[in-house]
Amino acid sequence: MPELTVAAGRLAGLLSLAAFVPYIVAILRGQTRPNRATWWIWTTNGLVLGASYYSSGAENTIWVPVSYVVGPILTALLSLRYGEGGWTAFDRTCLLGAGTGLALWWWFDSPEVALVMTLAVDFAGALPTIRKAYRAPETEDRTAWALFIAGNTVNLLAVEAWRFAIAVYPVYMFLASGTIALLVLKPRRGPAPEAG
Repeated sequence: MPELTVAAGRLAGLLSLAAFVPYIVAILRGQTRPNRATWWIWTTNGLVLGASYYSSGAENTIWVPVSYVVGPILTALLSLRYGEGGWTAFDRTCLLGAGTGLALWWWFDSPEVALVMTLAVDFAGALPTIRKAYRAPETEDRTAWALFIAGNTVNLLAVEAWRFAIAVYPVYMFLASGTIALLVLKPRRGPAPEAG
């Protein structure tokens, strides 16, 4: 079974990284408008999450967090020109939360504390995109979100030890990306037929 978890972890990382390709192409074509706050929060938070998750003992499941550092940095940079949304007090609070996670990690010398804190901040950062996907799912790329949920589903198979510090990140990412994917992938209604 260890070979399966290693292979699943690598595949999950590749799927998650590959999801950014159609997403970035859709941004450049003007088909997707990333929420600036979400992607900058995810970039900042992804760095803390990846480091704290690795320090918590994750090995096979580390490839998804690595992909969620690389992809969000590119997306956040593109959001400056092609994105929507601004920096509300809520957005600034989420960024402050990521910094607080780093401080708590240092203070308590516990990557688990930082991990839980940054997962909470990550979810707060996801809220603008969840709202956008609910209201205007056409502003998100379907292929990208299908790959995101596929990568996070496969990553559940890569969990080498079902203890909190190792399992919490893959489970959270499955639920968070699954929520957005459901909203984006649900069948879309076409224009109403004209009355004849």
